[in-house]
Amino acid sequence: MRILIIGAGGAGRRLATRLCGEKHDVVLVDNRDTPLEEVESQLDMLTVRGEGSSPATLEEAHIRKADLLVAVTNRDEVNILAGLFAHSVGVRHIVVRVSNSDYLSSDKSYDLHGMGIDLVVSQKEECARELFNILTMSGTQEVVELMSGGVLALGLMLHTDSPMIRSPLKDLNEPDILSKLRFIALMRGDEISIPRGDTQFMIGDHLYFVALPEHAAELLDWVHPERPTFAKVVIAGGGDLGLNLATKLEKVSMPVTLLESDEERASYVSGVLSRALVLRGDGLEQDTLENCGISERTAFVAVTGEDERNILACLLAEKKGASFTLAQVGRPEYVPVINSSSLLDRAVSANTAMNNAILRFLRGRNIQAAASFSQLPGELLEVIQPAKSKWTGHKVRDIRMPHGSIIGAIKRDGQVRIATGDSELLEGDRLVIFSLRGTANKIEALFRP
Repeated sequence: MRILIIGAGGAGRRLATRLCGEKHDVVLVDNRDTPLEEVESQLDMLTVRGEGSSPATLEEAHIRKADLLVAVTNRDEVNILAGLFAHSVGVRHIVVRVSNSDYLSSDKSYDLHGMGIDLVVSQKEECARELFNILTMSGTQEVVELMSGGVLALGLMLHTDSPMIRSPLKDLNEPDILSKLRFIALMRGDEISIPRGDTQFMIGDHLYFVALPEHAAELLDWVHPERPTFAKVVIAGGGDLGLNLATKLEKVSMPVTLLESDEERASYVSGVLSRALVLRGDGLEQDTLENCGISERTAFVAVTGEDERNILACLLAEKKGASFTLAQVGRPEYVPVINSSSLLDRAVSANTAMNNAILRFLRGRNIQAAASFSQLPGELLEVIQPAKSKWTGHKVRDIRMPHGSIIGAIKRDGQVRIATGDSELLEGDRLVIFSLRGTANKIEALFRP
């Protein structure tokens, strides 16, 4: 596939690196020399210097030959205009990133999808959803939504309180619990595998499973009985991300205190929120943290625009007694380092959401969507079971899956169910399949028309 990326910032470069690794033909456009020179020294791709919204620049980048355009600059207007130009010359798939939530309006008169843009991605919206899931499903390390929220893929670390470390999986006498989840991956150090009946779990293992949203809390309580619960959330940063997160938490009646140092912004945020307490102050100031009323059941979330400030604010909040600290970082490479150390409880990056949004355009016609975890190498695929598939009419236990893959859930007639060995696959079923790195192409080949 020939892919044209507008914007050689962090998101654009990381995306270009991944797509080049998957052997796609990538062209990268930016109006700055330095990031393009850095990319040229590391990757084999065509780069073009110029404004991504300029027709002359787009023609130089051979836009008419592109199968997919992805515009990810930090300027919404440039991204949208590039997408509109791409649509006008017949580019098949178009994805643009936006920061301003006004562009996500449900008013059909201003719907970018109606203007030919296939996918509008708001990293802040996606990141806020991820932060919300972490806070409302405490004990997890990663939460990924699938099937439009009908299925959750969750990752967590096994602690001493977990009943799963006492015996092999096949000996767990919990039929009701086990029928509500499907284990898809186990990460032990650098070793990754798919759990089987004889798998013996150990303290410190990172375990991943899929479940229906309505069963998530019950399953987490069983896997991690002593998982923390929060009586209050303190958010440092009243920008769009902090405001979005606070709004979501208000809807589930979670007490929220939001810190914002800019007086005008603090006043605006206070007017938008209905129940949250908004304090004017800096999360790095001792007095501000003391005024927050941080206690042992407080989760502290730092979502300012600076990685270092977020990390430092979380460290200070922990000293003040916060039971859980969570930082949003712009650089995805920080995430595994922080999450594998005792520096903070969690870190997330909005760029992972961008990659998940792009993946669905890189698969075959029967691959409806794709997503990835930030820590676990592998991919979650949503596929449609075609009539002529050799799997149709067979039970899951009788299917010879490519090594390193597993069926996690099935959606049929609008109903989602967790896959079991007795589940029979029928034409038109939508499946959630997890595949380890290097296996996704084999899954794609099975569902290629």
